[in-house]
Amino acid sequence: MNESTILGIDAGGTHTDAVLITTRGAQLRLAAAAKVPTRHEDLPASVRDVLAELARALGSDGRAVLGGVRRVTLGTTLAVNALVQGRADSVGLALSAGPGLDPGRFGLGGHVCVAPGGLDHRGVEVSPLQAGGLVGQAARWQEQGVTAAACVGKFSPRNPAHEQAMSAAILKGAKLRITLGHRLSGRLNFPRRIATAYYNAAVERLHNNFLDAVEAALAGAGVRASVSLLKADGGAVPVSLSRREPVQSILSGPAASVMGVMALCPGLAQGCALLLDMGGTTTDMAVFAHGSPVVDRDGMRLEGRRTLVRALASVSIGVGGDSLLSVAGAGQDARVRTGPLREGPALAFGGNRPTLLDALNVVNDAQSGSTAGEDEGLRGTMAGNAAASRAGVAALAATCGLAPEVLARRAVDDALDQIRLAARDLIETVNAGPVYTLAALKAAREVRPDRLVLVGGPADCIRGRLAAAFGLPVESPANAAVANAVGAALTLPTAALEIYADTGRGVLRAPALDLEERIGKGYTLNAAERRAADLLAARLAAEGVPEAAVEITEADLFATLDDGGYGSKDIRVACQVVPGIAGRL
Repeated sequence: MNESTILGIDAGGTHTDAVLITTRGAQLRLAAAAKVPTRHEDLPASVRDVLAELARALGSDGRAVLGGVRRVTLGTTLAVNALVQGRADSVGLALSAGPGLDPGRFGLGGHVCVAPGGLDHRGVEVSPLQAGGLVGQAARWQEQGVTAAACVGKFSPRNPAHEQAMSAAILKGAKLRITLGHRLSGRLNFPRRIATAYYNAAVERLHNNFLDAVEAALAGAGVRASVSLLKADGGAVPVSLSRREPVQSILSGPAASVMGVMALCPGLAQGCALLLDMGGTTTDMAVFAHGSPVVDRDGMRLEGRRTLVRALASVSIGVGGDSLLSVAGAGQDARVRTGPLREGPALAFGGNRPTLLDALNVVNDAQSGSTAGEDEGLRGTMAGNAAASRAGVAALAATCGLAPEVLARRAVDDALDQIRLAARDLIETVNAGPVYTLAALKAAREVRPDRLVLVGGPADCIRGRLAAAFGLPVESPANAAVANAVGAALTLPTAALEIYADTGRGVLRAPALDLEERIGKGYTLNAAERRAADLLAARLAAEGVPEAAVEITEADLFATLDDGGYGSKDIRVACQVVPGIAGRL
């Protein structure tokens, strides 16, 4: 039986990891793993470093093995880290909605311009677009440091003309990267489409720079296999498609950790679990119900705003091992805060300022001398240069009149409080309606985690304290340190597509493809379902994913009357290739 190899790479804010997995029939084996620091100023070097380390781990023929890799899948937290820390690109937001509610109410960021004009729900123009003001506005945005813009019109999936006109006006006034809302989703939720386009524009530069870096490094290492990137829903898409829709992969890193835990923890089939992936910059959380991750039925949420991106139910907060400590006030009233900023590694690993990991080193060191039985479960290991952690925390404590152990404990308690509150909010959101997982609808059940699954670098330092904070057992699988790269490697390709048909106007549109076709008045829902599936299969085949199993996820038909009293049909169909993993280690 032939053996093949697949490569998974996960680029986080702190480390870049890689794994090589061999497949022989249904058998999977982790052949090698590598971890190197992420160099944000030189992403290609980070990927080159981790591939070189992986080749060394494979032995003398490591480079030849990499040259025979059949498939490469990537995960990354770079985009979500940038958003959490407020370091994504500024975006100019151009909106048009016509009469009714002021679209400016749904604006994001500090650069919003509303252009008069609008369409009705079928895409018919009800008031001409007045885009002239966007020319000067775009020039002012550029002077203010804005490098990207998003154009969103109400009902634009039914007719993209107004978005296209706004884009043309912006490009007359400035050289900005443009996102058009209708290309990201065919759904009609205007506020969510605004958020989707805004975040797509905010991370596009970072996203494509990352893909450029990875593709260059792979080519330099002799890897010629097709490359895919994880999406927020736990599936993977070819990088050529991902470049067009960066917003789909903002939560790529959290999705990678979810898929990795699926592959590493067969015991998840029973009960419910809360996944905590603590990296250097963020802690990412997700929920499992009876072995399958829970899906966010309302779409990915970022900074409190819902989008139209299908996603696993997850949340990311700015609490990681390298999260900076800050103090407000002095003495016993001093408030110690952990995160959300990260400016480099912990003092224990050569950094310049104390972080959560340094605080953990201090409290774990103090705890190690305790003989109180009730405290034994809180003892954690220390990481790196614990003396450097103690010195740095002591210096910060001296500035506010606290003992070093007191400051460290307050920092750790603050981190635990943030994690516990975010987890509570995530679980309450999941239980607010029917619970969907990748595997099935769990409509009659609530998700109540009976254990935590912890992966990530600081796991050994904080495991006992998390168990005490949640009152639940905590487990970490073997190879937890590279769980995200494992998840990336084993994730199967997926994609989704929506089409809209209006028999009265005789038109069918696939907004994401910028496709418009003529149809007859007798066009049926079944015909629309077949056309949607064919279009998605063809799109994937063109990107090197043949014979994808497409399924219809939504199919709606509404009978309508036009102004002349003639009947017609509005049809909407959504389809996808269901996400999953190739197997378990």
